[in-house]
Amino acid sequence: MNDTAQKQMKAVVYQKPGIFALETRPVPQIEAPTDAIVRVTLTSICSSDIHIKHGSVPKARPGIIVGHEMVGEIAALGREVHGFSVGDRVTVNVETFCGECFFCQRGFVNNCTDPNGGWALGCRIDGGQAAYVRVPYAMNGLNRIPDGVSDEQAIFTGDILATGFWGARISDIRPKDTVAVIGAGPTGLCTMLCCRLYHPARIVAIDTDEFRLNLAKKEGMADITVNPQKENPEDILKSLTDGRGADVVLEVAGGRDTFQTAWKIARPNAVVCVVALYEEAQPLPLPDMYGKNLTFKTGGVDGCHCDEILKLIAEGKLDTTSLITHRYPLAKAMEAYELFEQKNDHVIKVVLKP
Repeated sequence: MNDTAQKQMKAVVYQKPGIFALETRPVPQIEAPTDAIVRVTLTSICSSDIHIKHGSVPKARPGIIVGHEMVGEIAALGREVHGFSVGDRVTVNVETFCGECFFCQRGFVNNCTDPNGGWALGCRIDGGQAAYVRVPYAMNGLNRIPDGVSDEQAIFTGDILATGFWGARISDIRPKDTVAVIGAGPTGLCTMLCCRLYHPARIVAIDTDEFRLNLAKKEGMADITVNPQKENPEDILKSLTDGRGADVVLEVAGGRDTFQTAWKIARPNAVVCVVALYEEAQPLPLPDMYGKNLTFKTGGVDGCHCDEILKLIAEGKLDTTSLITHRYPLAKAMEAYELFEQKNDHVIKVVLKP
């Protein structure tokens, strides 16, 4: 990108815990032969960005450009990047992974042993809430957007949709199962959509936000909604399953008590998949749950199925555009953050256009 070597761009920067700011930064350059530079055409604000702002992501480095959910066009390619061309429209994966280490070879790309492996973009290295972003290991971190798929249709592929897809995939959902998803925020709604791919008998959405519950029901993401401020989720799940409880529980809320709700509403021998990122440690009351023989699955998304996700989007089997409730230019990012963090105006997802 010699033509942009001296150019500057606006970017959202994590200055220190509690403070994000819009700064002027140099346009990134190729640093390694496996890099790509992507001109960002659409990016979004994620709940994980708020966790960074609150100082609850220890690996996040002050001074980095935030943002790990973006789509764009390839502006430059390192000499070892093959299969892509300048001008290609692409999604950018939330994770950086080498594709060669012990974990990558087994599909556990979140645990890539490269120094910049795992969740790096917008956390440990500069991310995409900017006009351009450098993507390491671009052959793994980029996925071409199919013709006919818009930026807004593709925007969540590399992060929250990949997270929902991963959570549903590892939860061993079977046809006729009763699946409970705790949390009807953006990632929870994506998780419900992906659970639907496995044809469960019913999906139960649990949240305290009636607007989000209504959206889940309206868009066919959930069959039944439960507000724990008004009714007992454990009682509802038992009433739906002859007293057993949910066959699969996905905990996507990360609230103070939601982990406890997750194991309590699960039937004996169920799978409880913890997708949420917690800001506080969670107790594991083994004496209380003894005999339920639960299988817990936890951890960060292994986001290596983005091509499959994009294919499902192109086929109309996954549609997350209803999650986009607000659109801002990047220049008004601080206003957008205020809206998103305070959860004003029934916000679900905010996209930013550089």
